[in-house]
Amino acid sequence: MDDSAKYLIHARITADGVVERSDVVGAVFGQTEGLLGDELDLRDLQQSSKIGRIDVQIDSENGQSFGEITIASGLDKVETSILAASLEAITRVGPCEARVEVTEIEDMRSAKRREVVERAKELLADSFDESVMDSTEILSEVRESNRVERIDEYEGLPAGPRVHDSDAIVVVEGRADVLTLLNCGIKNGIAVEGTNVPDAVAGLTAERTVTAFLDGDRGGELILRELAQVGDVDYVAFAPEGRSVEDLSRHELMAALREKVPFESLDLDGASDGRTDASAGAVAATDGSASPAPGTDPSAVSESPEIPTTPATPDDEVGDRADDEAGTVGDAEAVGDEAGDAASDSEASDGEAADAEGAAGGPDGPRSLRDHVAAVVSEGTNRARLLDADCGVVEEVPAADVVDAISAADGVPVALVLDGELSQRVLDVAAQRGVDQIVAESEGEYVKRPASVRVVTADRMLAA
Repeated sequence: MDDSAKYLIHARITADGVVERSDVVGAVFGQTEGLLGDELDLRDLQQSSKIGRIDVQIDSENGQSFGEITIASGLDKVETSILAASLEAITRVGPCEARVEVTEIEDMRSAKRREVVERAKELLADSFDESVMDSTEILSEVRESNRVERIDEYEGLPAGPRVHDSDAIVVVEGRADVLTLLNCGIKNGIAVEGTNVPDAVAGLTAERTVTAFLDGDRGGELILRELAQVGDVDYVAFAPEGRSVEDLSRHELMAALREKVPFESLDLDGASDGRTDASAGAVAATDGSASPAPGTDPSAVSESPEIPTTPATPDDEVGDRADDEAGTVGDAEAVGDEAGDAASDSEASDGEAADAEGAAGGPDGPRSLRDHVAAVVSEGTNRARLLDADCGVVEEVPAADVVDAISAADGVPVALVLDGELSQRVLDVAAQRGVDQIVAESEGEYVKRPASVRVVTADRMLAA
């Protein structure tokens, strides 16, 4: 009955004596019987389900009883009002005098309407995506879907679509790592699927330039050890310690690949605690990623995103050109018709590298902002320089101390060169001190960006 009830009658009862619930229910039926005629008799209405059960809550205290009577009604307004008024005709409950007062007739449909309105508000707030893609986001979405290839197989192993014909391959641990490489535009990855290196991968390593890109844990080192025993490894790159390749963002993945080192520079035999000593060996390599391993074809490495031979370009241009032309790490064949342009770009890059080397090590020191960027960022010093209007060095400090250096600098530095990620805090302090320009190795995510400070990445500065 409660589900179909239209109204709910609430009445308060007070009795001069101790009474029970059954006494109140009997009084309601007994003292209203025949009062309203046969059509509104409570027993007949209850049998026809036009009213619900009579709920009574009664308590006794100090020789008196008081409580509440609740009756659900499916009658119309007039009939429900008459029925409610008849309850006030009750004058006795058992042997005790009693008084009944109707306090409220609640419209159940109004309560349901309120519930509907509240739920509709929640649905309106949570269930509709009001974001509208602008033209830039639409172009980016379509370009991304065109760039990301479906995962392929090579002799039953998860692999990118370019593993079959590429001159270079990237060996990773599992299928999820191959998918991560594909999402970053690298299409020549292949997974070993565990620490037991398959014969198919071992055979590929004898024919291709191999970069082992492994998780920063004990399992990554074990895979590298077995891979070195059954195949040939040219370069090694690790994810940050304690993290997996599949968990890296595009920026972190490309940074890890740029820091790859020749396999010969690692001392795996002397490692005592897994990944830590292996990474220490990678840091200790003097030539690192700047030179290919002995016997490696330089042309096979020249197109690698982590060892560029062309001037650095903005991230969007690098991603589009790498995806459209090659889509592989170290794939020399994918260049195609761009060979002539690549050669001229390589010559330009060699010239720029020579200029940077002269600027960093010349007897007169850096003379321009570009020279300072080459000396601080390109050399990977992990330091920061504050410069005056003549590009003179006001102060040089470790990158971690750059905030204190800006705050305590004598005068107002004109420019800041930072070998590291530019954070919101550094940007805010620089804007407060009046710094005009900041050149950083990379940019972080900003909540607000002051208009008074010009921010440029080192790649763009050196490519200009």
